[in-house]
Amino acid sequence: MPTKKKPQVTAPKKPTAAATRKPTAAATRKPAAAATRKPAAAAAQDRRHELLGTAAEVFAEQGYNATTVRTIADHAGMLAGSLYYHFDSKESMLEEILRTFLDELWDGYDTVLASGLGPRETLEALVTESFREIDRHRAAVAIYQKESKQLVAQDRFAFLADSQRRFEKAWLSTLERGVAERVFRADLDVRLTYRFVRDTVWVAASWYRPGGQHSPEEIARQYLSMVLDGIAVRE
Repeated sequence: MPTKKKPQVTAPKKPTAAATRKPTAAATRKPAAAATRKPAAAAAQDRRHELLGTAAEVFAEQGYNATTVRTIADHAGMLAGSLYYHFDSKESMLEEILRTFLDELWDGYDTVLASGLGPRETLEALVTESFREIDRHRAAVAIYQKESKQLVAQDRFAFLADSQRRFEKAWLSTLERGVAERVFRADLDVRLTYRFVRDTVWVAASWYRPGGQHSPEEIARQYLSMVLDGIAVRE
């Protein structure tokens, strides 16, 4: 009678060194570092925006040439050397302030100009968008008004001249189209009107304060009611 073979029992394999190796301190720290990286970056960006806002207010109030990095740092409650952690110079700060304002302005203007509105509606929308930008970037508008003539001579700020040419073209073409379509008076001097509209809109940055009695849209409506009574075709 055949005998039953006993089943062979194999000894468990010893774990390899890789399997038993404990995680390194760097490996255990990685998830925590990844979790904190985004909030830290966001906090740094928020601080950068705060500093730009402070710099814009100081530039608008004291003038660009009269403002030093130390002055900005004092208003921000920090040492002048600490400001260089965020910006390499006051020129860099001013450039970012003006570019941010103009980029947002042209986002709004381009949307209006591409919407296919009639000349009167285009004029109304451009004025309204302008007052909204004053509400969002009052200090930057004030700097632009005061400093752009001197700044455009510098290569770094050549974008200001490009923006001025685009601005003039947008407004003149709207006024010319209004005259051609008999929406505005035939005897209208479009260039003089453009200068009047441009200056009277942007000068509002000298007195407008966000959160005041009137919203930017309400100010635009009041402004337009005065301007258009002077240039619209009389029935």
